[in-house]
Amino acid sequence: VQILLKLWRNGFSLDDGELRSYSDPINAQFLESVKRGEIPVELQRLVHGGQVNLDMEDHQEQEYVKPRLRFKAFSGEGQKLGSLTPEIVSTPSSPEEEEKSILNAPVLIDDSMPATKIQIRLADGSRLIQRFNQTHRIKDIRDFIIQSRPAFATADFVLVTTFPNRELTDESLTLQEADILNTVILQQLK
Repeated sequence: VQILLKLWRNGFSLDDGELRSYSDPINAQFLESVKRGEIPVELQRLVHGGQVNLDMEDHQEQEYVKPRLRFKAFSGEGQKLGSLTPEIVSTPSSPEEEEKSILNAPVLIDDSMPATKIQIRLADGSRLIQRFNQTHRIKDIRDFIIQSRPAFATADFVLVTTFPNRELTDESLTLQEADILNTVILQQLK
């Protein structure tokens, strides 16, 4: 965690937060820990034992002025609900589009085996939806992309799952082993 400590004439602030008075005993203890080169207990609790990078800026010649609020990206942890990989929740633009991509598919499906649908969002913004057997391999998805869009035959690309993003590097895994049944896969150019 990156934290910015600014020292002002009348107190200090952390990450452009509220002014903390030097006279407050808790704040004095905080600064004493910093002077000794230790991580203050407050920050230890904040990062749960992780690493803290504490940068300091000296503004002791100036009075504290509350900074204007600026956008700060979410830096916390997320909690995922449901299955390990998201299911397709978007619908095709039209039933014809879905049927067209399945009918023109160069993938041989064994109807006696369990099957799954994979939506592939291509780097050019288009998408493909294809049925595969659960025993097909990630390499089969790559081959399907190249057969469906020959322009990608010479492109260097990777396949990535949606949230949480995970690059599918082992292309010998089956779709079931890779845990990508009924999901959306992204094609990213290297």
